Amino acid sequence: MAVVIAGERSGVGKTTVTLALLAALCRRDPARVQSFKVGPDYIDPMFHQFVTGRACRNLDPVLTSESYVTECFQQHCQTADYALVEGVMGLFDGVTGKDDWASTAHIARLLGLPIALVLNCSSTSRSIAAIAHGYTTFDPRLTFAGVILNRVGSDRHLELLQDAIAPLNLPILGVLRRQDEITIPDRHLGLIPTAELPQLRTVIDHLAHLGETCFNWDILSPLLHAPSSSCL
Repeated sequence: MAVVIAGERSGVGKTTVTLALLAALCRRDPARVQSFKVGPDYIDPMFHQFVTGRACRNLDPVLTSESYVTECFQQHCQTADYALVEGVMGLFDGVTGKDDWASTAHIARLLGLPIALVLNCSSTSRSIAAIAHGYTTFDPRLTFAGVILNRVGSDRHLELLQDAIAPLNLPILGVLRRQDEITIPDRHLGLIPTAELPQLRTVIDHLAHLGETCFNWDILSPLLHAPSSSCL
C-alpha cells in the first residue's frame, strides 16, 4: 500500500505534510523511502530527494500515459520499504474543468491508493466538516484513509474541529499546529529550489520532529508500507 497526500486546494500545506512524513520515515531503521509527485513538477521533487536521498518520481499521464504512471509506481516501489505520493493543486483539479484527468484523484484511482486529505483549518471550525464531507463524497470511487488537520490554532480550536468531524467517521491522521517558524519560501513559480536554501536542513529536522509527534502512526504506518510485487 501507499498513501496519496491530497489537498482541498493549493496552499493548504501538502508539501509541508509530505516532507514531515518523509523525514519521520527516514529516521526509522530500515527506512528506504520512495516518494512520488503527481504532475510534471521538478521543484517539489527536489525537496523529496533532499529528505530521502532517493529520486522522486513524477506521475503525469499527460506527458506520459496511464500505463507509464502505473509501471513507474510499481517499479520504484520494489526497492522501497515505504511509499508516499504527493498530490498536485486541489484533489480534483485536472487539465480541464469538465473532468479530473491528470488530477490527484485520477492518480489515486489509477493506482488504487487511499487518500489522506490535508485541510487548512485556519479561520474555520465547524465548516471544516462541510469541506471534508464534500471532498470525501464527491467521487464514490475514491477511498479516504482520513484527514490531516493543518494550521490548528489552539486546544480549543482543535476540540471544535474534532467535534465537527466526528459524525463523518473520518479518522484524523494528524494534527499540525500553526508553525510560523517553519516556512519554506516560495515565489511565483512555486517553492524556491533547495540549492538556494542554506537553512533547509534545520527546517527538515523540525519537520521530522513534527512528523514523529503529530501523526497517528498506528493508522499511517501500515498504509505507508510500499506494496510488494505480489500485491501489484
